[in-house]
Amino acid sequence: MNNLFSTIEKTTKIPRKNGFIFTDGGSRGNPGIAGCGAVLYDVDKNKIDTTTEFCGRQTNNFAEYRGLIIGLELALKNEITDLIVYMDSKLIIEQMKGNFKVKNAGLKPLFENAKNICDNFVKVSFTHVHREKNKVADELANQAMDSGK
Repeated sequence: MNNLFSTIEKTTKIPRKNGFIFTDGGSRGNPGIAGCGAVLYDVDKNKIDTTTEFCGRQTNNFAEYRGLIIGLELALKNEITDLIVYMDSKLIIEQMKGNFKVKNAGLKPLFENAKNICDNFVKVSFTHVHREKNKVADELANQAMDSGK
């Protein structure tokens, strides 16, 4: 006799696609001209896609969260199911892991938005990296600030 759930499990399994993103945000002045960027890679370290966003006049932490959000959206657009996020913002990483509370009222909606996007992944994890290992995302954030749009 067949297991009642065996057919359901076979039809609901989705193919898994692993990837990782590096994101960064910055503000020239705090607050000041702000921008963010993200770069998405596959498991073989091949660049899949990049994105940037000019944030207007904002704080550094605001830009960091926007970088995370646009990076998560980029991963979803490219059908990533299992994602590792790398950022040089220890604060944002620890907040996303649930180790630090989000006390700033202006950041709470960004945090909630990022958490909601994370629900679309099968698996997502957050890793802090030092600034020198986040150069591509940093360059993208600077391009966004320079573009002013």
